[in-house]
Amino acid sequence: MIEARTGVAVSPEGIVRRQFCSWRGISAEVVELSRLEPFEYRLRAPYHLLIASHRAERSDGETMVEGLPRSTRREFSRRLTFVPAGGEFFGWQQPRILTRVSYFYIDPKGPLMDPELRFGEAGLRPRLFFEDAALWATAAKLTQEIERGAKADRYYAEALSAVLVAELVRLDRQEPGSEERARGGLAAWQRRAVDEEIEAHLAEPLSPVALAQLVRLSPRHFARAFRQSFGQPPHQYHLSRRVERAKDLLGTGEMSVTEIAVALGFADTSAFSTTFRRFAGVTPRDYRRKPT
Repeated sequence: MIEARTGVAVSPEGIVRRQFCSWRGISAEVVELSRLEPFEYRLRAPYHLLIASHRAERSDGETMVEGLPRSTRREFSRRLTFVPAGGEFFGWQQPRILTRVSYFYIDPKGPLMDPELRFGEAGLRPRLFFEDAALWATAAKLTQEIERGAKADRYYAEALSAVLVAELVRLDRQEPGSEERARGGLAAWQRRAVDEEIEAHLAEPLSPVALAQLVRLSPRHFARAFRQSFGQPPHQYHLSRRVERAKDLLGTGEMSVTEIAVALGFADTSAFSTTFRRFAGVTPRDYRRKPT
């Protein structure tokens, strides 16, 4: 049986509250931050870990799941993360709100698992900050049972646990490239993941290789699929999004042109003005002076 002390380690431990439950083949806990202080978390274990982030926002930090690029995403409420057995999960953050997550520790060879699913043999892929409505709904119901404590319905929780496992296998059995091949571009989940990653790092140099790894494609395939989906190469799209963000900042009037150039990662005001004019047809100062 998986025990609470073998779960995700949080440091400092004194700033979180934990509520733990265990059933056949699966254990789970709800972990809630009690103070807005920086903290770290880490786990490497012989069982699968599913994380449901009910409430999660940070002003700084990063999260790593072995086999995937690190993420510095700031807001990931109602997002899921999956760490296969043996994989490492760690990160740190400066929380913006009191984080609340559910951790589900799943024995790959547990007695609750249907042998026909061959769950213990499945080479499940790591996933970081993803969405799946069906899996989220099951995780939310299990979280409610955890919070009921001694009043939890064990038979209901075990039934939900079996559904949770089936949903994880379903995710991995879906062919990630089916929609991509049908349309010639990125699948919906790939496009969403790439778009979110670009938006979160507009001021940083673009790495097509890292984006390709994020959606599990070769760089060459990714470049072709990206252009098909977004209508332009990755670097062009990245520049266009920086210009659109600049338009928003220019419209507020709270920052100077130079400050906006720096905030969006341009080398200097001249480079910013040249890029802005290429996409918008006018200079940043002329855009700001345009009547609304």
